[in-house]
Amino acid sequence: MSDGETPADFIETKSDVARFAVDRPLRLDSGGEIRGLEVAYNTYGRLNAERSNAVLVCHALSMDQHAASRHPLTGKPGWWDQVVGPGRPIDTDRFFVICSNVLGGCSGTTGPASIDPATGASYGLTFPMITIADMVRAQALLMDALGVEKLFAVVGGSMGGMQVLQWAADYPQRLFSAVCIAAAPRHSAQNIAFHEVGRQAIMADPDWRGGDYARQGVRPDKGLTVARMAAHITYLSEAALQRKFGRELQRDGLSWGFDADFQVESYLRHQGAVFVDRFDANSYLYITRALDYFDLAASHGGALAEAFRRARDVRFCVFSFTSDWLYPTPESRQIVRALNAAGARASFVEIETDKGHDAFLLDEPVLHAALRGFIGSAADARGCA
Repeated sequence: MSDGETPADFIETKSDVARFAVDRPLRLDSGGEIRGLEVAYNTYGRLNAERSNAVLVCHALSMDQHAASRHPLTGKPGWWDQVVGPGRPIDTDRFFVICSNVLGGCSGTTGPASIDPATGASYGLTFPMITIADMVRAQALLMDALGVEKLFAVVGGSMGGMQVLQWAADYPQRLFSAVCIAAAPRHSAQNIAFHEVGRQAIMADPDWRGGDYARQGVRPDKGLTVARMAAHITYLSEAALQRKFGRELQRDGLSWGFDADFQVESYLRHQGAVFVDRFDANSYLYITRALDYFDLAASHGGALAEAFRRARDVRFCVFSFTSDWLYPTPESRQIVRALNAAGARASFVEIETDKGHDAFLLDEPVLHAALRGFIGSAADARGCA
């Protein structure tokens, strides 16, 4: 795409929301489609003249496009501001960084809370089922709209890492490098089970109203709170919970009731309470289901290596954490073995830490140093000025 050109189905980019034409729908794996797709995004840094320095950052389940900018609702710093920014491992003095809210999200990208152009009302449960591949298709449309034909890198952790793998499978010709952190090539039965507990908590809330709560002016906050509490446990490790909280009490003495006696109980309740202020319950249902459906090998004849067969020219780096029991190291090794079998160039780093799955979001110097090294080496090979 030359300077000044835009794809035929792109309308405009305004206030960091890309809007696409109603008559050019996004086709979905489920057989459904989305007309009038909107994709909310943030950018950091500048795209160079060669358009060779673009980095797509893919976010995890509960995150959004505010990777390195203050969140407009919470006022907190971006969820990855330790990694993205001037002088950071993903250096915005060198790279043009893009982070978009995923399809099905609730921070500006089309999702269940969005208005269906066909009805003029919010989708609710009429929103079609989505997959990780659908999320990546929407991101690819955004790259077209921004004039980015080939990404220097696509980087993500957790669900973001799954998007990275899907990019490598579906659009390898558009990637120079890929970084997959704390992810897996498919969702395990245990992870599906945890998600089902969360979904049932939401749907059991009387205010869920069959997914029609927005039109009826209520919100299933209690159900979403419990869903977040259950999920948050999986993001931590037993060692981290013990180190942070142990069996410390919230106050002097026991309540002899069901108040939050222990500090860990109070912590989980707080995590659930603040989550409902920035997340939509139906989005939680749809995104967790997309994660459950993720199985990269299944769409390639059951052979994971086949998913990466066309990605031989992409440079990969795969990270795992020793205390991550949500997506444990053996699942990352499975990715690396498949990449090697496909003839792709792959590095693997297992980081020893007791911080659990969420280590990629925390101050983890080894991760930051290794990420800086890989990206710097790839940038030198790419010739990114």
